[in-house]
Amino acid sequence: MAKHRVVVGLSGGVDSAVTAYLLKQQGHEVVGIFMKNWEDDDHSDYCSSNIDFVDAAAVADVLGIPIEHVNFAAEYKDRVFADFLREYQAGRTPNPDILCNAEIKFKAFLDHAMRLGAEKIATGHYARVRLNPQSALYELLKGLDPTKDQSYFLHRLNQAQLSKTLFPVGALHKTEVRRIADDIGLPNAKKKDSTGICFIGERPFREFLNRYLQHTPGPIKDGTPAPDSAQHGRVVGHHVGLSFYTLGQRQGLGIGGIKAKGTARGGGAHAPWFVARKDMAHNTLWVVQGHDHPWLLSPHLRAQQSSWVSGHAPAAGPYGAKTRYRQADAACQFEPLGPDTFTLQFPQAQWAVTPGQSAVLYDGEVCLGGGIIHSASPAGFSDTLAQ
Repeated sequence: MAKHRVVVGLSGGVDSAVTAYLLKQQGHEVVGIFMKNWEDDDHSDYCSSNIDFVDAAAVADVLGIPIEHVNFAAEYKDRVFADFLREYQAGRTPNPDILCNAEIKFKAFLDHAMRLGAEKIATGHYARVRLNPQSALYELLKGLDPTKDQSYFLHRLNQAQLSKTLFPVGALHKTEVRRIADDIGLPNAKKKDSTGICFIGERPFREFLNRYLQHTPGPIKDGTPAPDSAQHGRVVGHHVGLSFYTLGQRQGLGIGGIKAKGTARGGGAHAPWFVARKDMAHNTLWVVQGHDHPWLLSPHLRAQQSSWVSGHAPAAGPYGAKTRYRQADAACQFEPLGPDTFTLQFPQAQWAVTPGQSAVLYDGEVCLGGGIIHSASPAGFSDTLAQ
């Protein structure tokens, strides 16, 4: 194996720490970089950046590698956070981690690493890269640990980015990564995995969004009874602003004690309520009762802003797809509609397909790319039914 100068993104977590260790064991020249992507509230209880840097520096010290602290907060705000706010304001539910990977970790960070003389970069993502000898193209593969695979978040990476990227822990299970960290005495071997959006931390999400978004309260209407029922569309509560809700949401609706009148469309007198639609034109939040209500099931979606790992859309045909992270691949029929748009048809309707999230296409273990969900077609729903 050729030896390289590899710059590793050290986050302070165990995955990136073991990544650096494995690369050093393979004989590479390893340099660590800690990326600071958020600084609006450095001194709040929710910001873990300072603690994470201390952990990353401790790892670098144990491994005997240099580490540099690099601030990408301005790039993050321009390229990721501004888009995040626009999407929420428009009533969609974005996935900023996907954009962060494409614009910061594998663009701003990659550019910085190349300026440092790196030949490769590496991160602690659970994914793999393979050069296909027949096509001479780099392929993005799922991580071998099915419970940790992060290819969904990396689907916007292109050939140039993948050609420079290593994912050492992608061939391992998480339990093995923890074991290695413990065996070599890494100080963060038992550190809890980070969750949620990187700049939000453990803070209340609604409270955070409230600092940045305009919001107008409005009615919550019941879509559970049949549309021709006199009870359809009754007001069952009031929302605090449509931007604060997402399709399929069950918690935080404030209507838990209200029973649906009529159970013909998949509900039940004591079934939980779910967000089924956000009507931006009328500032109305539609809810239904019952997890399998038809309004929550979509056999079809349309996606835009597509990005393909190979540089071009795959041929129309049957594939697997995820419409959300940690979802098993769902059988689908893929149809490209020009360079930027595609549709997916699902033999088995998918639950709570959410505009703003990503639909990611797979051919077995190979992640082909995907796009941002623009619209979905819930079974039995039309705008005329919700007026």
